[in-house]
Amino acid sequence: MSNVQGRAPDGGRPLTGRKVLAIVVSAFALIIGVNVYMAFQAVSTFPGLEVKNSYVASQTFDADRAAQESLGWQVTHEYGADGVLSLVMRDAQGLPAPVKSLSVIVGRTTYARDDRVLDLVYTGGIYTAKLDLEPGNWLLHLDATSADGIAFRQRYDMFVNG
Repeated sequence: MSNVQGRAPDGGRPLTGRKVLAIVVSAFALIIGVNVYMAFQAVSTFPGLEVKNSYVASQTFDADRAAQESLGWQVTHEYGADGVLSLVMRDAQGLPAPVKSLSVIVGRTTYARDDRVLDLVYTGGIYTAKLDLEPGNWLLHLDATSADGIAFRQRYDMFVNG
């Protein structure tokens, strides 16, 4: 059995420089395409911003933190199987904290499109809100003001079982 010169041993076409170039270019194009897609998804789903201007926020950070810590507030949260989120805010003496205003945003840890501001109901020292949360990791962004005007801001991680 003789081989026709220029043919691959299996009878197919020979591997040429053009084919190798096409394979390499296709592989890199696929890798670059996937990277561009992943980068776009990362930027479009979570902006990565906690504050609009970190320099400006840093100028009062220590004073704001000291004022907040002087309140001595402790917050506990619970999301029950009945779909009710409960927040308990206590002062340093264990009494209900004197809250002038309260805003709570619940959202996913990785993107902002599921963020929602809660409509809280205050009853007997407990703030509650009815909401349906899918299983997984969630964040609570709590922004409160004390009766004497001191800002209290906390972020709590919460895991909802499926």
